[in-house]
Amino acid sequence: MNNKPTIAVIGAGLGGAAAGALLQQAGYPTKVYEQAPAFARLGAGIHLGPNVMKVMRRIGIEEKLNAMGSHPDYWFSRNGMTGEYQSRIPLGEFARENYGAAYITVHRGDLHELMVSTLDQDNLFFDKRLVDVDDSGDKVVMTFADGSTEEADLVIGADGVNSRLREKLLGPEAPIYSGWVAHRAIISAEKLKAYDLDFEACVKWWSEDRHMMVYFVTGDEKEYYYVTGVPEPDWNHGTSFVDSSREEMRKAFEGYHPTVQALIDCTESVTKWPLLERNPLPLWHENRLVLLGDACHPMKPHMAQGAAMAIEDAAMLVRCLEEVGAENYQQAFELYRTNRFERASRVQQVSHDNTWLREDEDPAWVFAYDPFEVPLKQPTSQGSPA
Repeated sequence: MNNKPTIAVIGAGLGGAAAGALLQQAGYPTKVYEQAPAFARLGAGIHLGPNVMKVMRRIGIEEKLNAMGSHPDYWFSRNGMTGEYQSRIPLGEFARENYGAAYITVHRGDLHELMVSTLDQDNLFFDKRLVDVDDSGDKVVMTFADGSTEEADLVIGADGVNSRLREKLLGPEAPIYSGWVAHRAIISAEKLKAYDLDFEACVKWWSEDRHMMVYFVTGDEKEYYYVTGVPEPDWNHGTSFVDSSREEMRKAFEGYHPTVQALIDCTESVTKWPLLERNPLPLWHENRLVLLGDACHPMKPHMAQGAAMAIEDAAMLVRCLEEVGAENYQQAFELYRTNRFERASRVQQVSHDNTWLREDEDPAWVFAYDPFEVPLKQPTSQGSPA
């Protein structure tokens, strides 16, 4: 007989999908609720460092991802104007030998589809936007926008930067617009053959106040993706993204290297997204509610570690529930926060500063991390990280 508590995961993004998969694998009766009516293959790429691939190994999809993704041998940083190399960070076989797993880049939609496929499909519910949660009894009662209600013993908020669960714990507060936007586009690699230029598998082009990160998102290297960081004083669009244009890109990257200009020339469609942040939150959990990922530590994508932190959170949360027993859920939640707060806050800060791998440095503190094996810190009596 399964005496483990029932768990609801709010949000089936990458962090929520990881939490749902690991919880179901560990035998927890787990339902995952997603506000979107369905999933689509959104036009974005993602880095999966060895720290994330170790979680994918536990979920059981590491080899599929290795076959699906591109495997860069290096992360290159180059001067956006001159093309001069500023760093060469070894990946490839070096990452496998020294960090314990591969470093890949992949299409975010392909990754998401694969992760969601690992969930119990009978306990995955779409078109479920959470509007209220009542944590005043021996069960949590969730109310959704369609008028339905559901109950669970514990509820995990993996519902992103505008988390309804975070709002329940801390009150309404808009995220902070960072003053930066990200342009995102996927280019057909076939188009690049017209240029006598070197389009590297993973390269970040830098200048003083902006950058362009470029990499392949498929193992066959047919799709080449870029994402930028460009200062823009205000975001007054009232939407999560807007269309951009080649003309806007040319203006933003005027004077940049011919390789960057070729990427812009080959761009068919490009979108622009505001980069949102929050200061480190004082509270990650209360009673039967707990947060992970962007719900408690949204960050700029400038380390390519935002989704990684959510996936690591999911792994650590499940580990802590197993460590102390889910019946001691408040103790487990505090153990989880103690073992995630410092790391997530450090990644938030480095992402904000946008210095990651700009010059040669040792990335082992990020890539060698394994949320299943790192020694657990115990909470202090004040309930803060030891």
